[in-house]
Amino acid sequence: GHFTKSVFSSSLFFKPLLAVAFLASFGSSMLYGFNLAVVNSPAQYIKDFYNETLVESYDFTPDEELLTVLYSLTVSIFAVGGMTGALLVGRLVTTYGRKGTLVRATVLVFIGGLLMGFSRACRMPAMVIIGRFITGVHSGISLSVVPMYLGEIAPKNLRGFLGLVPSIHICLGVFIAQVLGLSELLGKEEHWPLLLSLVVFPTTIQLMLLPWFPESPRYLLIEKGNVHATIAALKWYRTKGNIQAEVEEMQEEQRSLSSIETISVRGLLKDRCVRWQVITIIVVNIGMQLSGIDAIWFYTNDIFNNAGIPEPYIQYTTVGTGAIEVISGMLGCFTIERVGRRPLMIGGFLFMGLCCLGITVSVLLQAQLSFMRYISVGCVVGIIAGFCIGPAGVPFLITAELFKQSHRPAAYTVAGCLNWLSNFTIGFVFPFLEIAMGPYCYLLFCAICLGVALYTIFIIPETRNKTFMEISQMFASRNNVLKEELTPNGHLKLAVMNGYGTLGQYGER
Repeated sequence: GHFTKSVFSSSLFFKPLLAVAFLASFGSSMLYGFNLAVVNSPAQYIKDFYNETLVESYDFTPDEELLTVLYSLTVSIFAVGGMTGALLVGRLVTTYGRKGTLVRATVLVFIGGLLMGFSRACRMPAMVIIGRFITGVHSGISLSVVPMYLGEIAPKNLRGFLGLVPSIHICLGVFIAQVLGLSELLGKEEHWPLLLSLVVFPTTIQLMLLPWFPESPRYLLIEKGNVHATIAALKWYRTKGNIQAEVEEMQEEQRSLSSIETISVRGLLKDRCVRWQVITIIVVNIGMQLSGIDAIWFYTNDIFNNAGIPEPYIQYTTVGTGAIEVISGMLGCFTIERVGRRPLMIGGFLFMGLCCLGITVSVLLQAQLSFMRYISVGCVVGIIAGFCIGPAGVPFLITAELFKQSHRPAAYTVAGCLNWLSNFTIGFVFPFLEIAMGPYCYLLFCAICLGVALYTIFIIPETRNKTFMEISQMFASRNNVLKEELTPNGHLKLAVMNGYGTLGQYGER
Protein backbone atom coordinates (compact mmCIF):
# COMPACT_ATOMS: atom_id res chain seq x y z
CA GLY A 1 0.00 0.00 0.00
CA HIS A 2 0.91 3.63 -0.46
CA PHE A 3 1.40 4.34 3.25
CA THR A 4 3.73 1.41 3.86
CA LYS A 5 5.76 2.57 0.86
CA SER A 6 5.90 6.10 2.21
CA VAL A 7 7.15 4.82 5.57
CA PHE A 8 9.85 2.64 4.11
CA SER A 9 10.85 4.89 1.23
CA SER A 10 11.70 7.45 3.87
CA SER A 11 13.44 4.80 5.96
CA LEU A 12 16.74 6.65 5.66
CA PHE A 13 15.45 9.66 7.53
CA PHE A 14 13.24 7.37 9.55
CA LYS A 15 16.05 5.52 11.34
CA PRO A 16 16.78 8.05 14.11
CA LEU A 17 13.02 8.59 14.55
CA LEU A 18 12.35 4.88 14.77
CA ALA A 19 15.23 4.41 17.20
CA VAL A 20 13.87 7.07 19.53
CA ALA A 21 10.29 5.79 19.21
CA PHE A 22 11.35 2.27 20.14
CA LEU A 23 13.67 3.35 22.93
CA ALA A 24 11.16 5.72 24.56
CA SER A 25 8.34 3.16 24.26
CA PHE A 26 10.52 0.21 25.35
CA GLY A 27 11.50 1.75 28.69
CA SER A 28 8.15 3.39 29.41
CA SER A 29 5.01 2.26 27.52
CA MET A 30 6.07 -1.39 27.64
CA LEU A 31 6.31 -1.24 31.45
CA TYR A 32 2.71 -0.06 31.62
CA GLY A 33 1.56 -3.17 29.75
CA PHE A 34 3.84 -5.37 31.84
CA ASN A 35 2.51 -3.96 35.12
CA LEU A 36 -1.10 -4.35 33.98
CA ALA A 37 -0.75 -8.09 33.42
CA VAL A 38 2.07 -9.13 35.76
CA VAL A 39 -0.10 -9.52 38.88
CA ASN A 40 -2.37 -11.97 37.05
CA SER A 41 -0.41 -15.24 37.29
CA PRO A 42 1.07 -14.94 40.83
CA ALA A 43 -2.29 -13.80 42.30
CA GLN A 44 -2.63 -16.81 44.60
CA TYR A 45 0.99 -16.60 45.83
CA ILE A 46 0.58 -12.89 46.63
CA LYS A 47 -2.61 -13.63 48.61
CA ASP A 48 -0.80 -16.44 50.46
CA PHE A 49 2.05 -14.05 51.29
CA TYR A 50 -0.41 -11.48 52.70
CA ASN A 51 -2.07 -14.25 54.69
CA GLU A 52 1.21 -15.59 56.17
CA THR A 53 2.57 -12.17 57.11
CA LEU A 54 -0.68 -11.08 58.79
CA VAL A 55 -0.62 -14.28 60.85
CA GLU A 56 3.11 -13.81 61.69
CA SER A 57 3.04 -10.12 62.55
CA TYR A 58 -0.40 -9.65 64.11
CA ASP A 59 -1.48 -13.19 64.97
CA PHE A 60 -4.57 -12.42 62.89
CA THR A 61 -6.03 -14.84 60.33
CA PRO A 62 -7.72 -12.86 57.52
CA ASP A 63 -10.81 -14.29 55.80
CA GLU A 64 -11.01 -14.81 52.02
CA GLU A 65 -12.88 -11.53 51.52
CA LEU A 66 -10.18 -9.43 53.21
CA LEU A 67 -7.53 -11.16 51.09
CA THR A 68 -9.54 -10.33 47.95
CA VAL A 69 -9.75 -6.69 49.06
CA LEU A 70 -5.98 -6.58 49.68
CA TYR A 71 -5.25 -8.21 46.32
CA SER A 72 -7.69 -5.86 44.55
CA LEU A 73 -5.89 -2.97 46.22
CA THR A 74 -2.54 -4.33 44.96
CA VAL A 75 -3.94 -4.47 41.41
CA SER A 76 -5.68 -1.12 41.42
CA ILE A 77 -3.24 1.03 43.45
CA PHE A 78 -1.20 1.03 40.22
CA ALA A 79 -3.93 3.18 38.65
CA VAL A 80 -3.97 5.57 41.63
CA GLY A 81 -0.24 6.07 41.01
CA GLY A 82 -0.99 6.55 37.32
CA MET A 83 -3.47 9.27 38.05
CA THR A 84 -0.97 11.02 40.33
CA GLY A 85 1.61 10.87 37.52
CA ALA A 86 -0.88 12.21 34.96
CA LEU A 87 -1.47 15.27 37.16
CA LEU A 88 2.28 16.03 37.30
CA VAL A 89 2.90 15.91 33.55
CA GLY A 90 2.16 19.52 32.63
CA ARG A 91 4.63 20.94 35.14
CA LEU A 92 7.35 18.33 34.44
CA VAL A 93 7.44 18.72 30.65
CA THR A 94 7.57 22.49 30.90
CA THR A 95 10.43 22.40 33.40
CA TYR A 96 12.57 19.50 32.15
CA GLY A 97 11.47 19.05 28.55
CA ARG A 98 10.01 15.91 27.02
CA LYS A 99 13.10 13.74 26.91
CA GLY A 100 14.37 15.22 30.21
CA THR A 101 11.15 14.15 31.95
CA LEU A 102 11.41 10.59 30.61
CA VAL A 103 15.02 10.27 31.74
CA ARG A 104 14.34 11.68 35.21
CA ALA A 105 11.23 9.57 35.73
CA THR A 106 13.27 6.35 35.48
CA VAL A 107 14.30 6.78 39.14
CA LEU A 108 10.69 5.87 40.10
CA VAL A 109 10.98 2.48 38.40
CA PHE A 110 14.16 1.63 40.31
CA ILE A 111 12.54 2.54 43.65
CA GLY A 112 9.30 0.66 42.88
CA GLY A 113 11.12 -2.38 41.47
CA LEU A 114 13.41 -2.69 44.49
CA LEU A 115 10.50 -2.38 46.95
CA MET A 116 8.56 -5.17 45.20
CA GLY A 117 11.67 -7.32 44.70
CA PHE A 118 12.65 -7.32 48.39
CA SER A 119 9.12 -7.35 49.84
CA ARG A 120 9.13 -11.07 50.61
CA ALA A 121 12.61 -11.10 52.10
CA CYS A 122 11.52 -8.24 54.41
CA ARG A 123 8.13 -9.93 55.14
CA MET A 124 6.33 -6.63 54.38
CA PRO A 125 3.16 -6.69 52.24
CA ALA A 126 3.11 -2.89 52.28
CA MET A 127 6.26 -2.89 50.13
CA VAL A 128 4.37 -4.63 47.30
CA ILE A 129 1.53 -2.12 47.43
CA ILE A 130 3.83 0.94 47.69
CA GLY A 131 6.04 -0.44 44.89
CA ARG A 132 2.95 -0.84 42.64
CA PHE A 133 1.93 2.73 43.46
CA ILE A 134 5.38 4.15 42.55
CA THR A 135 5.62 2.23 39.26
CA GLY A 136 2.09 3.55 38.60
CA VAL A 137 3.30 7.14 38.98
CA HIS A 138 6.01 6.39 36.39
CA SER A 139 3.42 4.97 33.98
CA GLY A 140 1.14 7.97 34.49
CA ILE A 141 3.99 10.30 33.53
CA SER A 142 5.39 8.32 30.64
CA LEU A 143 2.05 7.46 29.04
CA SER A 144 1.57 11.17 28.45
CA VAL A 145 5.13 12.14 27.72
CA VAL A 146 6.10 9.41 25.23
CA PRO A 147 3.34 10.27 22.70
CA MET A 148 4.00 13.96 23.28
CA TYR A 149 7.72 13.55 22.54
CA LEU A 150 7.13 11.34 19.49
CA GLY A 151 4.40 13.66 18.19
CA GLU A 152 6.73 16.64 18.39
CA ILE A 153 9.63 15.00 16.56
CA ALA A 154 7.54 13.26 13.85
CA PRO A 155 6.89 14.79 10.42
CA LYS A 156 3.14 15.07 9.78
CA ASN A 157 2.91 12.12 7.36
CA LEU A 158 4.27 9.72 10.00
CA ARG A 159 2.53 11.14 13.04
CA GLY A 160 -0.27 8.58 13.21
CA PHE A 161 2.18 5.73 12.66
CA LEU A 162 4.68 6.90 15.32
CA GLY A 163 1.78 7.77 17.63
CA LEU A 164 0.77 4.10 17.73
CA VAL A 165 4.29 2.72 18.40
CA PRO A 166 3.74 3.15 22.18
CA SER A 167 0.52 1.14 21.95
CA ILE A 168 2.32 -1.79 20.27
CA HIS A 169 4.79 -1.70 23.18
CA ILE A 170 1.95 -1.74 25.70
CA CYS A 171 0.63 -4.93 24.06
CA LEU A 172 4.16 -6.31 23.99
CA GLY A 173 4.54 -5.61 27.72
CA VAL A 174 1.34 -7.54 28.47
CA PHE A 175 2.59 -10.45 26.35
CA ILE A 176 6.01 -10.56 28.05
CA ALA A 177 4.37 -10.54 31.51
CA GLN A 178 2.17 -13.46 30.45
CA VAL A 179 5.07 -15.51 29.05
CA LEU A 180 7.31 -14.90 32.08
CA GLY A 181 4.40 -15.75 34.39
CA LEU A 182 4.21 -19.32 33.02
CA SER A 183 4.82 -21.95 35.70
CA GLU A 184 7.86 -23.23 33.75
CA LEU A 185 9.49 -19.79 33.95
CA LEU A 186 8.84 -17.33 36.80
CA GLY A 187 5.31 -18.43 37.70
CA LYS A 188 6.52 -20.38 40.75
CA GLU A 189 5.87 -19.51 44.38
CA GLU A 190 9.49 -18.50 45.09
CA HIS A 191 9.88 -16.31 41.98
CA TRP A 192 7.00 -13.81 42.19
CA PRO A 193 9.03 -10.96 43.79
CA LEU A 194 11.58 -11.30 40.97
CA LEU A 195 8.79 -11.28 38.36
CA LEU A 196 7.36 -8.03 39.75
CA SER A 197 10.77 -6.34 39.91
CA LEU A 198 11.87 -7.17 36.34
CA VAL A 199 10.68 -3.69 35.30
CA VAL A 200 14.12 -2.32 36.19
CA PHE A 201 15.82 -4.00 33.18
CA PRO A 202 14.13 -2.18 30.25
CA THR A 203 14.44 1.06 32.22
CA THR A 204 18.19 0.54 32.69
CA ILE A 205 18.61 0.22 28.91
CA GLN A 206 16.51 3.35 28.36
CA LEU A 207 18.54 5.27 30.95
CA MET A 208 21.81 4.28 29.26
CA LEU A 209 20.78 5.26 25.72
CA LEU A 210 18.00 7.89 25.74
CA PRO A 211 20.12 10.77 27.17
CA TRP A 212 22.22 10.68 23.95
CA PHE A 213 19.21 11.57 21.79
CA PRO A 214 18.21 15.23 21.28
CA GLU A 215 15.31 16.94 23.04
CA SER A 216 12.14 17.74 21.08
CA PRO A 217 12.93 20.53 18.56
CA ARG A 218 9.58 22.24 19.18
CA TYR A 219 10.24 22.41 22.91
CA LEU A 220 13.74 23.79 22.30
CA LEU A 221 12.49 26.52 19.98
CA ILE A 222 8.99 27.45 21.16
CA GLU A 223 9.52 27.10 24.91
CA LYS A 224 13.25 27.66 25.27
CA GLY A 225 13.93 29.94 22.28
CA ASN A 226 17.19 28.09 21.50
CA VAL A 227 17.57 28.20 17.72
CA HIS A 228 21.00 26.47 17.58
CA ALA A 229 19.84 23.50 19.61
CA THR A 230 16.67 23.28 17.53
CA ILE A 231 18.60 23.12 14.26
CA ALA A 232 21.00 20.52 15.70
CA ALA A 233 18.06 18.38 16.89
CA LEU A 234 16.29 18.66 13.54
CA LYS A 235 19.47 17.68 11.67
CA TRP A 236 19.66 14.58 13.86
CA TYR A 237 16.02 13.58 13.25
CA ARG A 238 15.91 14.58 9.55
CA THR A 239 18.95 13.21 7.80
CA LYS A 240 17.50 14.75 4.64
CA GLY A 241 14.77 17.25 3.90
CA ASN A 242 14.32 20.99 4.27
CA ILE A 243 15.12 21.90 7.88
CA GLN A 244 14.93 25.62 7.22
CA ALA A 245 11.25 25.42 6.29
CA GLU A 246 10.44 23.54 9.49
CA VAL A 247 12.32 26.05 11.65
CA GLU A 248 10.52 28.99 10.01
CA GLU A 249 7.21 27.27 10.52
CA MET A 250 7.92 26.75 14.23
CA GLN A 251 9.01 30.38 14.62
CA GLU A 252 5.77 31.45 12.99
CA GLU A 253 3.86 29.36 15.50
CA GLN A 254 5.95 30.76 18.34
CA ARG A 255 4.94 34.29 17.31
CA SER A 256 1.26 33.35 17.18
CA LEU A 257 1.49 31.71 20.59
CA SER A 258 3.06 34.62 22.43
CA SER A 259 -0.43 36.09 22.72
CA ILE A 260 -1.97 32.88 24.09
CA GLU A 261 -1.56 31.74 27.65
CA THR A 262 -1.73 28.00 28.25
CA ILE A 263 -5.26 27.38 29.49
CA SER A 264 -5.95 25.72 32.87
CA VAL A 265 -8.24 22.71 33.28
CA ARG A 266 -10.95 24.99 34.65
CA GLY A 267 -10.52 27.34 31.70
CA LEU A 268 -10.78 24.38 29.32
CA LEU A 269 -14.01 23.13 30.87
CA LYS A 270 -15.55 26.63 30.75
CA ASP A 271 -14.52 27.46 27.15
CA ARG A 272 -17.59 27.04 24.96
CA CYS A 273 -15.44 27.07 21.80
CA VAL A 274 -14.20 23.58 22.65
CA ARG A 275 -17.27 22.16 24.40
CA TRP A 276 -17.82 19.22 22.03
CA GLN A 277 -14.11 18.45 21.83
CA VAL A 278 -14.05 18.15 25.64
CA ILE A 279 -17.15 15.93 25.65
CA THR A 280 -15.47 13.79 22.96
CA ILE A 281 -12.26 13.17 24.92
CA ILE A 282 -14.35 12.38 28.02
CA VAL A 283 -16.42 9.82 26.09
CA VAL A 284 -13.50 8.10 24.33
CA ASN A 285 -11.20 7.96 27.36
CA ILE A 286 -13.83 6.63 29.75
CA GLY A 287 -15.25 4.36 27.04
CA MET A 288 -11.85 2.92 26.27
CA GLN A 289 -11.31 1.79 29.88
CA LEU A 290 -14.91 0.77 30.66
CA SER A 291 -15.17 -1.29 27.48
CA GLY A 292 -14.32 -4.34 29.58
CA ILE A 293 -10.72 -4.54 28.39
CA ASP A 294 -9.24 -3.84 31.83
CA ALA A 295 -11.42 -6.51 33.40
CA ILE A 296 -10.08 -8.96 30.86
CA TRP A 297 -6.46 -7.86 31.36
CA PHE A 298 -6.56 -7.97 35.16
CA TYR A 299 -8.54 -11.17 35.53
CA THR A 300 -7.83 -13.25 32.39
CA ASN A 301 -7.08 -16.44 34.34
CA ASP A 302 -10.29 -16.23 36.37
CA ILE A 303 -12.33 -15.61 33.22
CA PHE A 304 -10.86 -18.67 31.48
CA ASN A 305 -11.34 -20.71 34.65
CA ASN A 306 -15.05 -19.81 34.71
CA ALA A 307 -15.23 -20.69 31.00
CA GLY A 308 -14.32 -24.23 32.02
CA ILE A 309 -10.84 -24.49 30.55
CA PRO A 310 -8.82 -27.11 32.49
CA GLU A 311 -6.54 -25.47 35.08
CA PRO A 312 -3.14 -26.53 33.60
CA TYR A 313 -4.02 -25.07 30.17
CA ILE A 314 -5.25 -21.67 31.34
CA GLN A 315 -1.81 -20.05 31.38
CA TYR A 316 -1.12 -21.07 27.77
CA THR A 317 -4.48 -19.71 26.59
CA THR A 318 -3.59 -16.43 28.30
CA VAL A 319 -0.23 -16.24 26.52
CA GLY A 320 -2.04 -16.88 23.22
CA THR A 321 -4.26 -13.85 23.84
CA GLY A 322 -1.13 -11.76 24.47
CA ALA A 323 0.32 -12.75 21.10
CA ILE A 324 -2.95 -11.76 19.40
CA GLU A 325 -2.72 -8.36 21.11
CA VAL A 326 0.71 -7.66 19.68
CA ILE A 327 -0.38 -8.67 16.16
CA SER A 328 -3.57 -6.54 16.36
CA GLY A 329 -1.57 -3.56 17.65
CA MET A 330 0.78 -3.78 14.67
CA LEU A 331 -2.17 -4.07 12.30
CA GLY A 332 -3.65 -0.84 13.72
CA CYS A 333 -0.29 0.91 13.49
CA PHE A 334 0.18 0.11 9.81
CA THR A 335 -3.40 0.90 8.77
CA ILE A 336 -4.14 4.13 10.68
CA GLU A 337 -2.63 6.47 8.08
CA ARG A 338 -4.50 4.64 5.31
CA VAL A 339 -8.00 4.12 6.72
CA GLY A 340 -8.15 7.00 9.20
CA ARG A 341 -9.06 7.30 12.86
CA ARG A 342 -12.84 6.89 12.74
CA PRO A 343 -13.10 3.45 11.06
CA LEU A 344 -10.58 1.96 13.53
CA MET A 345 -12.55 3.35 16.49
CA ILE A 346 -16.03 2.42 15.21
CA GLY A 347 -14.98 -1.05 14.04
CA GLY A 348 -13.04 -1.74 17.23
CA PHE A 349 -15.85 -0.73 19.61
CA LEU A 350 -18.63 -2.48 17.64
CA PHE A 351 -16.62 -5.69 17.49
CA MET A 352 -15.85 -5.51 21.23
CA GLY A 353 -19.54 -4.95 22.01
CA LEU A 354 -20.55 -8.03 20.01
CA CYS A 355 -17.88 -10.12 21.77
CA CYS A 356 -19.10 -8.97 25.23
CA LEU A 357 -22.60 -10.08 24.24
CA GLY A 358 -21.06 -13.35 23.03
CA ILE A 359 -19.41 -13.98 26.42
CA THR A 360 -22.71 -13.56 28.28
CA VAL A 361 -24.61 -15.87 25.91
CA SER A 362 -21.93 -18.55 25.79
CA VAL A 363 -21.44 -18.69 29.57
CA LEU A 364 -25.21 -18.98 30.11
CA LEU A 365 -25.54 -21.81 27.57
CA GLN A 366 -22.37 -23.63 28.55
CA ALA A 367 -24.19 -26.09 30.85
CA GLN A 368 -26.38 -27.31 27.96
CA LEU A 369 -23.79 -27.08 25.16
CA SER A 370 -20.21 -27.98 26.04
CA PHE A 371 -18.69 -26.34 22.91
CA MET A 372 -19.90 -22.95 24.20
CA ARG A 373 -16.86 -22.69 26.51
CA TYR A 374 -14.66 -22.37 23.41
CA ILE A 375 -16.92 -19.65 22.05
CA SER A 376 -16.48 -17.64 25.27
CA VAL A 377 -12.70 -17.95 24.92
CA GLY A 378 -13.04 -16.84 21.30
CA CYS A 379 -15.01 -13.79 22.47
CA VAL A 380 -12.30 -12.86 25.01
CA VAL A 381 -9.76 -13.03 22.18
CA GLY A 382 -12.10 -10.94 20.01
CA ILE A 383 -12.40 -8.22 22.65
CA ILE A 384 -8.62 -8.03 22.94
CA ALA A 385 -8.06 -7.95 19.17
CA GLY A 386 -10.77 -5.34 18.62
CA PHE A 387 -9.31 -3.16 21.36
CA CYS A 388 -5.70 -3.30 20.17
CA ILE A 389 -6.53 -2.47 16.56
CA GLY A 390 -8.25 0.86 17.28
CA PRO A 391 -9.51 1.92 20.72
CA ALA A 392 -6.12 1.20 22.34
CA GLY A 393 -4.16 3.99 20.66
CA VAL A 394 -6.53 6.26 18.78
CA PRO A 395 -7.94 8.17 21.80
CA PHE A 396 -4.45 9.51 22.61
CA LEU A 397 -3.94 10.53 19.04
CA ILE A 398 -7.25 12.34 18.61
CA THR A 399 -7.00 14.04 22.00
CA ALA A 400 -4.01 15.80 20.49
CA GLU A 401 -5.74 16.49 17.19
CA LEU A 402 -8.90 18.05 18.62
CA PHE A 403 -7.11 20.79 20.59
CA LYS A 404 -4.92 23.77 19.88
CA GLN A 405 -1.49 24.23 21.39
CA SER A 406 -2.87 26.38 24.21
CA HIS A 407 -5.59 23.92 25.24
CA ARG A 408 -3.67 20.69 24.80
CA PRO A 409 -1.92 20.30 28.21
CA ALA A 410 -5.23 20.79 30.02
CA ALA A 411 -7.01 18.42 27.64
CA TYR A 412 -4.42 15.77 28.44
CA THR A 413 -4.74 16.26 32.19
CA VAL A 414 -8.50 15.69 31.88
CA ALA A 415 -8.08 12.69 29.55
CA GLY A 416 -5.36 11.16 31.71
CA CYS A 417 -7.22 11.48 34.99
CA LEU A 418 -10.44 10.03 33.56
CA ASN A 419 -8.49 7.22 31.97
CA TRP A 420 -6.76 6.20 35.18
CA LEU A 421 -9.85 6.76 37.30
CA SER A 422 -11.87 4.39 35.10
CA ASN A 423 -8.95 1.95 35.13
CA PHE A 424 -8.93 1.98 38.94
CA THR A 425 -12.70 1.60 39.18
CA ILE A 426 -12.78 -1.48 36.94
CA GLY A 427 -9.78 -3.07 38.68
CA PHE A 428 -11.42 -2.66 42.05
CA VAL A 429 -15.09 -3.23 41.23
CA PHE A 430 -14.96 -6.03 38.65
CA PRO A 431 -14.42 -9.01 41.00
CA PHE A 432 -17.39 -7.89 43.11
CA LEU A 433 -19.45 -7.10 39.98
CA GLU A 434 -18.76 -10.60 38.66
CA ILE A 435 -19.88 -12.17 41.96
CA ALA A 436 -23.07 -10.09 41.98
CA MET A 437 -24.06 -10.24 38.29
CA GLY A 438 -22.29 -13.34 37.00
CA PRO A 439 -21.99 -13.41 33.19
CA TYR A 440 -24.55 -10.57 32.91
CA CYS A 441 -21.82 -8.06 33.87
CA TYR A 442 -20.56 -8.28 30.26
CA LEU A 443 -23.87 -6.84 29.04
CA LEU A 444 -22.85 -3.65 30.83
CA PHE A 445 -19.59 -3.54 28.84
CA CYS A 446 -21.51 -4.34 25.65
CA ALA A 447 -23.77 -1.30 26.19
CA ILE A 448 -20.75 0.98 26.79
CA CYS A 449 -18.97 -0.23 23.63
CA LEU A 450 -22.04 0.28 21.46
CA GLY A 451 -22.59 3.72 23.01
CA VAL A 452 -19.06 4.87 22.19
CA ALA A 453 -19.32 3.45 18.64
CA LEU A 454 -22.56 5.39 18.06
CA TYR A 455 -21.04 8.55 19.51
CA THR A 456 -18.08 8.19 17.13
CA ILE A 457 -20.38 7.65 14.14
CA PHE A 458 -22.53 10.71 14.82
CA ILE A 459 -20.19 13.19 16.50
CA ILE A 460 -16.47 12.65 15.85
CA PRO A 461 -15.17 13.88 12.48
CA GLU A 462 -12.26 12.23 10.63
CA THR A 463 -9.06 14.10 11.56
CA ARG A 464 -6.56 12.37 9.28
CA ASN A 465 -4.52 14.86 7.18
CA LYS A 466 -6.52 17.80 8.53
CA THR A 467 -5.12 21.04 9.91
CA PHE A 468 -6.21 22.22 13.36
CA MET A 469 -8.09 25.05 11.68
CA GLU A 470 -10.18 22.58 9.68
CA ILE A 471 -10.83 20.41 12.73
CA SER A 472 -11.95 23.40 14.82
CA GLN A 473 -14.23 24.52 12.03
CA MET A 474 -15.81 21.07 11.85
CA PHE A 475 -16.75 21.50 15.49
CA ALA A 476 -17.66 25.20 15.18
CA SER A 477 -21.29 24.72 14.15
CA ARG A 478 -21.78 22.08 16.84
CA ASN A 479 -20.33 24.39 19.49
CA ASN A 480 -22.58 27.22 18.20
CA VAL A 481 -19.52 29.32 17.43
CA LEU A 482 -19.36 31.38 14.25
CA LYS A 483 -16.39 30.28 12.15
CA GLU A 484 -15.18 33.89 11.99
CA GLU A 485 -15.13 33.99 15.80
CA LEU A 486 -12.40 31.38 15.83
CA THR A 487 -9.76 33.49 14.14
CA PRO A 488 -9.63 37.22 14.98
CA ASN A 489 -8.38 36.90 18.55
CA GLY A 490 -5.42 34.86 17.34
CA HIS A 491 -6.84 31.76 19.00
CA LEU A 492 -6.54 29.57 16.00
CA LYS A 493 -3.98 31.28 13.82
CA LEU A 494 -1.47 28.55 14.64
CA ALA A 495 -3.75 26.00 12.99
CA VAL A 496 -2.54 27.23 9.64
CA MET A 497 1.08 26.30 10.33
CA ASN A 498 0.11 22.73 10.91
CA GLY A 499 2.80 21.04 8.84
CA TYR A 500 5.01 20.19 11.79
CA GLY A 501 4.25 17.99 14.79
CA THR A 502 1.55 20.06 16.46
CA LEU A 503 -0.53 16.92 16.57
CA GLY A 504 -0.05 13.83 18.71
CA GLN A 505 1.65 16.06 21.09
CA TYR A 506 0.54 14.93 24.48
CA GLY A 507 -1.02 11.57 25.13
CA GLU A 508 -1.56 8.78 27.56
CA ARG A 509 -3.25 5.54 27.84
